[in-house]
Amino acid sequence: MKELETERLILRHIVASDAPDIFEYAREPEVGSAAGWKPHVNIGETRSIMDDIFIGKENVFGIVPKASGKVAGSIGLIPDPHRSNPSVLMLGYALSKSWWGKGLMTEAAKAIVSNAFRELPIDTISCTCYSTNSRSRRVILKCGFEYEGCLRRGERRYDGTVFDLECYSMFKRQAAEL
Repeated sequence: MKELETERLILRHIVASDAPDIFEYAREPEVGSAAGWKPHVNIGETRSIMDDIFIGKENVFGIVPKASGKVAGSIGLIPDPHRSNPSVLMLGYALSKSWWGKGLMTEAAKAIVSNAFRELPIDTISCTCYSTNSRSRRVILKCGFEYEGCLRRGERRYDGTVFDLECYSMFKRQAAEL
């Protein structure tokens, strides 16, 4: 997918020079823990992770609020590890705590989902969150995803804690409402 613009955001591919901005939010304890990954300890760790999961990935974007011009989060679509179906992608995201509660993630997610169904050969987008992550659940529901069920004890986080995983999905025909 190409770069997207919303009322308050630029969603663009992540580049190596974004490392300081990404490290700034990725080291925040609440951000990584809520999404299932260990908060970053140093910028070298951030650069390594960027190389593995961000840089050069067609459907992964940095979230840049127009008000700041800095990368404040990431959002993207990847193959769903819970499904053996190439026409399903899974939505994942993270956002700096300083931008929480402003509706930016919902705005970004709606743009990504709508654009993906127009441009990609997919018919379903899935999304999961820990049962304890009420903020992420609100984003998912505001975007129109439907609850599928709970994968009990579905994921072990980096620190060994095991969480229930709430599963949601949206079909292409539902995205017309976005």
